[in-house]
Amino acid sequence: MNQFSFQYPWVFVLIIVFLLCAKYCKEKSRAIYFPHIEALLLKERGLSSSLLVWLKWIGIVTAITALASPILTNTYQNSKKEGRDIVLVIDASDSMRQRGFDPSDRSKNKFQVVKEVMHDFIEKRVSDRIGVVTFADVAFVASPLTFEREFLQGIVAYQQLGIAGKRTAINDALVQTYGMLSKSKAKSKIAILLTDGKDNMSKISAESIVSVIEKSDIKLYAIGVGDQRDYDGRYLQLLADAGKGKAYGAYNSQALSQIYDEIDKLEATKIDDKKVVQLTYLYLYPLFIAILALLLFIYLRNSRGAL
Repeated sequence: MNQFSFQYPWVFVLIIVFLLCAKYCKEKSRAIYFPHIEALLLKERGLSSSLLVWLKWIGIVTAITALASPILTNTYQNSKKEGRDIVLVIDASDSMRQRGFDPSDRSKNKFQVVKEVMHDFIEKRVSDRIGVVTFADVAFVASPLTFEREFLQGIVAYQQLGIAGKRTAINDALVQTYGMLSKSKAKSKIAILLTDGKDNMSKISAESIVSVIEKSDIKLYAIGVGDQRDYDGRYLQLLADAGKGKAYGAYNSQALSQIYDEIDKLEATKIDDKKVVQLTYLYLYPLFIAILALLLFIYLRNSRGAL
């Protein structure tokens, strides 16, 4: 916000001094070194034109204005945001077709609800890069890490059940995820795994993926959706512990939304707000006018033979 002010407003008292001097000071003889300085303080001696009077006082007032140092103050917040790299790992296996997960609309299947919740989560992560890994029989990178939320929302909306098969390859999906995030230079890297099944298709063993997770600086959140009998809660907890994260269980759509909200708060983007004050000094403008007015005053006064 711009604000105009004077750094030394008390200098304007000099205008009163000049006004008093113009009325009460007596004219002195010509100065040796600066012969025209007394003309600024004394009354005009019979000059017919009021131009000289105007030039004299314009010069005096603008010179004093320059001495008062007019400034323009611009205050703004300098926000430094430390974003994160986040990969959303989505189960697109056949078990995600199960309906009734959303109490408000039981016609929706789990996968439809998950995509809606992910949409809301992505919208909140303004300063983060987000990628998507989809898995079932196989795991693939549906979207690389990107800041383009509109593009990412399109990718999420495009995901369909059966696109990667029918079974569940959690470990293979995590290999893809950790491979993508290992190339990231972000200070904070996060993986959010969501599944409603047990791993029955991965080529990599549980011991191998746990070892990869433990050696990495990537934080892992694991979410099981649906009935607890559908997914392996102990295994998800094992993965989350290895990834220094947390494991969750979502029995319906509301619980799932709350889990993503909690993760959003736990991994809030760090913002360093600093108040910056920028000062623009404007004294050169009135000073230029003062010099111009006083020089013109002296020139016209001399040309008319007033001294």
